[in-house]
Amino acid sequence: MTQKTFANNPFPRTVLAAGLLAILGHVALAATNDDADTRGSANAVSGNTQPVQLATVEVTPLNGADQSLDKIPAAVQTASGDDLRDSHANDLTQFLNRKFTGISFNEMQSNPLQPDVSFRGFTASPLLGTPQGLSVYLDGVRLNQPFGDVVSWDLIPRNAIANITLMPGSNPLFGLNTLGGALSLETKSGRTDPGTTVEMSYGEHARGTADIQTGGSDGAFDWYLNTHYFTDGGWRKLSSSEQGQLFGKLGWHGEDSDLNLSYAHVKDALTGNGLQDQRLLARDYASVYTPDSMNNTSDFLNLEGKHRFSDALSISSNAYYRKIQTHTANGDINEDAISEALYQPTADEQAALAAAGYSGFPTSGEDASNAPFPKWRCIANVLLNAEPNEKCNGLETHTRAVQDNYGIGTQLNWSADVGTSHNNFILGGAYDANRIRYTQDVQFGYLNPDHTMVVIDGPGTYADGTQNSDTAFDSRVNLSSRAHTWSLFFADTLTFAQTWSLTASGRYNRATTTTHDLLNPTGGIDSLNGHEIYSRFNPALGLTWSPTSTLNAYFGYSEGNRAPSAIELGCANEANPCRLPNAMAGDPPLKQVVTRTFEAGLRGTLWETTHWNADVYRAQNKDDILFVAAPDVLGAGYFQNFPKTRREGFDLGFDSRISRVSFGAQYSYVRATYQAYGLFPGDSNSSNNIAAQDPSFRGLGGGTIAVAPGDYMPLIPKHTFKAHLGYELSSAWSFDLDFRASSGTYARGNENNAYRPDGVYYLGPGRSAGYGLFDLGIQYKPQPKLAFFAQIDNLLNRRYTTAAQLGAAAFDANGNFLARPFPIVSNAPGGADYPVPRATFFAPGAPRMITVGVRYTF
Repeated sequence: MTQKTFANNPFPRTVLAAGLLAILGHVALAATNDDADTRGSANAVSGNTQPVQLATVEVTPLNGADQSLDKIPAAVQTASGDDLRDSHANDLTQFLNRKFTGISFNEMQSNPLQPDVSFRGFTASPLLGTPQGLSVYLDGVRLNQPFGDVVSWDLIPRNAIANITLMPGSNPLFGLNTLGGALSLETKSGRTDPGTTVEMSYGEHARGTADIQTGGSDGAFDWYLNTHYFTDGGWRKLSSSEQGQLFGKLGWHGEDSDLNLSYAHVKDALTGNGLQDQRLLARDYASVYTPDSMNNTSDFLNLEGKHRFSDALSISSNAYYRKIQTHTANGDINEDAISEALYQPTADEQAALAAAGYSGFPTSGEDASNAPFPKWRCIANVLLNAEPNEKCNGLETHTRAVQDNYGIGTQLNWSADVGTSHNNFILGGAYDANRIRYTQDVQFGYLNPDHTMVVIDGPGTYADGTQNSDTAFDSRVNLSSRAHTWSLFFADTLTFAQTWSLTASGRYNRATTTTHDLLNPTGGIDSLNGHEIYSRFNPALGLTWSPTSTLNAYFGYSEGNRAPSAIELGCANEANPCRLPNAMAGDPPLKQVVTRTFEAGLRGTLWETTHWNADVYRAQNKDDILFVAAPDVLGAGYFQNFPKTRREGFDLGFDSRISRVSFGAQYSYVRATYQAYGLFPGDSNSSNNIAAQDPSFRGLGGGTIAVAPGDYMPLIPKHTFKAHLGYELSSAWSFDLDFRASSGTYARGNENNAYRPDGVYYLGPGRSAGYGLFDLGIQYKPQPKLAFFAQIDNLLNRRYTTAAQLGAAAFDANGNFLARPFPIVSNAPGGADYPVPRATFFAPGAPRMITVGVRYTF
């Protein structure tokens, strides 16, 4: 697989350096026109890095139905685009992880633009196979992609964000997949953000950004344009990434009507090196297991409109089109080869190599001691179309997905006094549709000493099931899918007796998914052809009480659902697991997930400058869709319905400001557990039933583990704590210190929490450890239009891990591939003869990262 290394490419650094010099030159000329008094007035709030709570928020994805926070029966969190900018966060997800209560993330992909974001134990992830439970909206458009409900955070225009709202709970107004919460984003316009700003930054590991935004208005018209460029050499080996973003908006505002037309284009090339064996991570923290790459291209067009019939009545609508093209090349270990004889080509294999023009292959004596990275038997079996599935230790999966999403939405907003009470009423509907074309092929190859992959051309190069082998498999996928979702929703908030507000809401969703298998179009047991319909009405009811102007109490109940996507419906057979990115086969249908959430809390203000909150919740999932690991295949498995899971906990927080000092803290407790009995594949878990049957069977595949009510779900930290301190040293200088800590989590594959390492067959702890990190920000503003800044993430350069998974280990402690590392077990059950070492794989967190930059406003 070809790897671009931007760290060794001088072009991005040259562009960034030239941009910095241009800004400084312009500033030097402009500074002579600014007096000292103006410079001193520019930093009134520069040290306030805590997100500022907005007075009102939109209670649906569309604009036009704003509600004051004290009437919303949930712990809503908000922030502005200025908060995001001043945090100097790498992207939206890093900002959320630093500042928002209950948010944590793991770096399963090990790419700064593609983390898994978790809120109260529910996740929004770019990775297929992750149980998705959060919905994400941009200007009223749902960003969860129809193919797996994944969220590609890299496709969100970071610097065009004006407002951020995190709505907790299974709020039905935000539609499908709102199981644990909804993140709603609004973009800037020329009226809200006039002027021109240029910003450049550069830091360690060749990470740099260049941003330009400009906006303005003239009469009824306004315009806004934002460009963003990101380059990263990567702190891990072979981990460079590059991204370009463009966002523009045109607006027209009449006396009673508003129109906004926006367009966003994103193109990137990302490398995500994923998890690493804990032994190799200890040896070299920057090492990779096998590199993966992804190329995304997205075009997004959105038309928003609002018309006011009167002060009390208005209508809001939008229509959108979005096209996403994704190409991936994922290098994986072929675990089937670990227990095979990969050394010393046979006579037939030597003849095939010679006939193809190869030379230098061994004619005798090749073994693990002199060939730590065997390749000759792999090459020969590809040429012979014989057993590359057994003799090649590498697999490279290529996928291409093209998604076309489009839809419309509209809602009627009515707000008026009714007698002595006040009533806010919303009635709306939406239609969303998508078309998907997905293809996949897998090539056999071998691993280099640097763990990159070399694929081989020949009759047996593709895993298409044609090989002359009893264990040949077909990983090809070629399908098209269409999905349609109709929904109707309403919400009514009645404020009475001045201090009480009662809210009732609901949404009916009807989702249809139709899949056509282009490899098996006539149907049959192995065909992906399918037609599934899911429908449900989700209600919600809430009550708030404000006995004083500084205290608010609330209680709410809500329900939400998620319909299985095409990727899950095509990978739901235990007997026929698939890789992610997925090979798929005809499978039984899945049930939709239904979540029921209770939430109650208090929030208030002390001494005008201190805001506090306390919240408790319980969310219970019925028929949760989980991806469980398949035996002996790291990164493969299948989706299944689990009868019941639960997330429950509480959040506490406060923030305050005294003169030039701002400070605050947040604590979240999440207890995410299974609430039913079930069996999970457990070949890499020391407590699996085969290993428990006989100690000599340790390390063999095919075992299962039993999950019981009360077992903790993997990858969800029980405790998270965040604190911040901001100090304005003077009118020009400000400092911000953030601290965030997380408790450890169980590894995926350790769902029963019973894994215990023995140091031979089972390696590593089976969970990730807790950690605490400091981030420091420094800003200097010599004049109102100019700001210099420095950001130091992971200030103390601590090594930590954000996620873990159990899997078969292909390499020894020195990073060499090792086939048949243990003697044969003659009486092994299930046909497995050679044990394989099982290890804990970690997602390593980034080391200390220092970035410096400059921002200038014209």
